[in-house]
Amino acid sequence: MSSLPELSSLQALSRRSVLKLFGFGTLAAGVGYSRFSKPQPTIHHQDRLALPRQPGRDLKAVVIGGGLAGLAAAYELSQRGVRVTLLERSPQLGGKIASWPIQVGDDHFMMEHGFHGFFPQYYNLFGLVEELQIRQNFKSLDYYSVVYKDGYQPEVFRPSHSAFPWNVVDLAINSPNRLKWGINLAKLKHLEVFREITGFRTPQSFDRLDQMSVAEWVKEDFPQGLYDLYFLPFAKSSLNAPDVMSAGELMQFFHFYFFGNPEGLAFNGTCQDMGRSLVDPIVAAIEDNGGQVITGATVSQLGWQDHNIHQVTYHQGSVAANPVAFWVDRNPLLSTDEMEYFGAGDRVFSHQPGTQEALSLTCTHQGCTVQKTVQVSTDGGYACPCHGAVYAQDGEVLGGPARENLTRYRVVDRQGDQIQLLAQAPATGGATDTTVDADYFVLAADIPGIKHLMSLSQGQVEPTVSRQVEQLQVADPFAVGRFWFDRDFDWEHSWFTSLSGYRLTDSITLYHRIQEDYIDWAERTGGSVVELHAYCYKEKEFPTQQALLDTFQSELFEIVPTLKDATLLHKQLVNQKNFAGFPPGSYGDRPETTTAASNLLFAGDWVKMPFPCGLMERAVSSGLLAANAVLQQEGAQRRPILSVNPEGVLKI
Repeated sequence: MSSLPELSSLQALSRRSVLKLFGFGTLAAGVGYSRFSKPQPTIHHQDRLALPRQPGRDLKAVVIGGGLAGLAAAYELSQRGVRVTLLERSPQLGGKIASWPIQVGDDHFMMEHGFHGFFPQYYNLFGLVEELQIRQNFKSLDYYSVVYKDGYQPEVFRPSHSAFPWNVVDLAINSPNRLKWGINLAKLKHLEVFREITGFRTPQSFDRLDQMSVAEWVKEDFPQGLYDLYFLPFAKSSLNAPDVMSAGELMQFFHFYFFGNPEGLAFNGTCQDMGRSLVDPIVAAIEDNGGQVITGATVSQLGWQDHNIHQVTYHQGSVAANPVAFWVDRNPLLSTDEMEYFGAGDRVFSHQPGTQEALSLTCTHQGCTVQKTVQVSTDGGYACPCHGAVYAQDGEVLGGPARENLTRYRVVDRQGDQIQLLAQAPATGGATDTTVDADYFVLAADIPGIKHLMSLSQGQVEPTVSRQVEQLQVADPFAVGRFWFDRDFDWEHSWFTSLSGYRLTDSITLYHRIQEDYIDWAERTGGSVVELHAYCYKEKEFPTQQALLDTFQSELFEIVPTLKDATLLHKQLVNQKNFAGFPPGSYGDRPETTTAASNLLFAGDWVKMPFPCGLMERAVSSGLLAANAVLQQEGAQRRPILSVNPEGVLKI
């Protein structure tokens, strides 16, 4: 077969000629659809019998976790007449798509955990959008770019009605970097790569690839251009770094977003923050159907009986009033002989060896992690790198926008590199425990939350469930820096653009051209609002939030040089370590929606899924699967759940 670098006149070739050169001639005749006939979504769940829409008895369900997975499960169950209680520990609902108010000068905005794109193959998420009649809350961003710091011209992806192999042909013809792909199908390794990315199949692909990382898979004789142009930026956009991500999971991710996806890579954004655009309408629908949604609810116990959950106990109150002890891991990157640090991201605690106290370093203003500084008082203290709050060594507020002291904790126990902490502040407002029983329980927290919930179990716990939860891992941390400037700038790429080749930054978003509040502010002031993402950075390289902010800012000036002369008006940092990790060897024992406990369901982007999906669509689909499992057990009709074609054309 011909090697791609030999195709010097590829731009002038017809699609038919390119197809032949790639060796797709025979394949194209048997794929089952034409160049102009888009494949339809696959229906994963569809009952063959005519079943009742609602269960035949009164049912109660408790959903713990108010992110997209929990909201989707609670929504569907409440639509079917199930009495739902949704518990969320945070003040805001939405989990990774939550939003909260901030102030910038005299203006008020909603801050988020970062921009999220809604791709057209998010069939189940957009199914909820259509039912809620909120399509007007979304806007098309028309196209999507990937911009490289060095060596390659930008790649542009647009809406398409082409599935494999035509999407590959279109990509080859339209790519300005096509002669740098480095593909030679005469090489065995290159042929193996081609077969894997075009022939995804569960569980066969995982059987072959799950035991190795992406970095291990590509280290020998892999097409370098293909890796630089597509594998590296898209692997990181899964929020997992190539050195710790299963190659099998990456194939699933590629299949869902490109090779099995007939919709193209253009996507939608929200017209306002995702709280108003998506979360609030889902919550309103749950409550309109009699569901109870409780925020600030801290679970203190999961009650087990006969290997099933039979009740949950929680209380409402501030974090400082939380009477529940919890475990946290030592952070070796921050710790010294004089001071130990536990936790990561925006949940870090300091503990002086030899004492029985610890201090939360989460700023009480807007949640950034404060940093140790010798300039804050004679005895040393803490300063917030985001908005300038200043604290004494004991956590007392000294200045800046914060109004509450840092939360103090008592060290209850220590086991190796873990300590157990309990808030010292007395409960305010007379917070009391509430116990709720139910027929079904859906645990839909993130991985740290799921592990914490399982640690609160009392009674006869199902051992398989405990073992599967214990082996779950989180990915490297995720960071977002949002910057307000006093002037706008020219930008020739998409309003959300992936970036590759920078130490920290993986994408840039122009908020002042997407969301209405930011557009209005920019029109009124002439300013701009820019957001940078770091999908899965290494803590060893950026151990503090100040290092993240400084690096984001310096790289922003590389990406948009004209901003060097602008005045920086405000900056926000969001830093978290709670995204699902998919390390090598994790597929086989990953928890599924249904569990060994008959009334316990799991939902979240960390759950093993029976069809390809990713990110927000994975979270929503898992929540709908959990609701379907309840309905199926009760003899009621399941919701049809959609997916891209679950298998690649060249499945092996």
